[in-house]
Amino acid sequence: MGDCERDRLPPLLGQLFADGGAGRTLAVDLPPGDLVWPDPGYTPLLTASYHRPAFWLSDEVVSAGLWARMRAEHPHSGLWPVLLEDTVQPWTAGQIAPDAPEEIDNYNTAAFMAEVWSDWLEKASPDQLEILEPFGATCPGPAGPGTPMAGPDVVADWYAGLVAERRTPLGLVAVERGADALVAMGWQGALNHNEWMVPLAAVVRSWEERFGARVVGMGFNTLDLSVAAPPVTPEHALHVAAEHWTFCPDSIVQGAGTLLEYAEQIRGRNAWSFWWD
Repeated sequence: MGDCERDRLPPLLGQLFADGGAGRTLAVDLPPGDLVWPDPGYTPLLTASYHRPAFWLSDEVVSAGLWARMRAEHPHSGLWPVLLEDTVQPWTAGQIAPDAPEEIDNYNTAAFMAEVWSDWLEKASPDQLEILEPFGATCPGPAGPGTPMAGPDVVADWYAGLVAERRTPLGLVAVERGADALVAMGWQGALNHNEWMVPLAAVVRSWEERFGARVVGMGFNTLDLSVAAPPVTPEHALHVAAEHWTFCPDSIVQGAGTLLEYAEQIRGRNAWSFWWD
């Protein structure tokens, strides 16, 4: 399959779609790879009724250029590319728990933020409230949108160049938008924070819309997003930092230490990286 020809999806990739990939095309040559199925021993209740592979995984590391070409092909192929770290586990081992992206429609960022904030306050000691200054016990809700510095695709391709320097293989997942990959792939990276990935994917969807975010990479317990419209004022960055805290508390609690310090770290930055302990 040549780069200038638009051919039907290979049958192997067609298996990622409920309809076999009907009408989907791809004009990019892919390296050797194979489909990843959920391991029945890891998710026995799920896989009893799960009849499709979760994603395709390349056998070897790939270039940022391939990621960018696949990102550009997404409107035709329906396959979102993700640079995947830690290849032995969970990806090739099938230690994943795919779910239907349609479930994401039932969640929103404001409700998720409020729930996480409330749950933490019930367990926090008075001195721990300093982490959340100046908001304290009052959840501020989602921040307003940012102003684009460049097109989301341009920023995503740039950031893929940095993530690809870690020498990662490529994953391809059949989703309408990158945020849905967290659910469709069955990623479990935030398990110690939120046992179900669906609410987190709803947050990433909202970041796609408000900040031009794009899912670029994942690891065993990490997530890398490009950001075309980051907060640039101290006030806006602080508000966004509060969102990040509910999404990934470890980034602040075990990182910057406070929302105020973390806000300075993300202000004007075109990449957001998260890790869960």
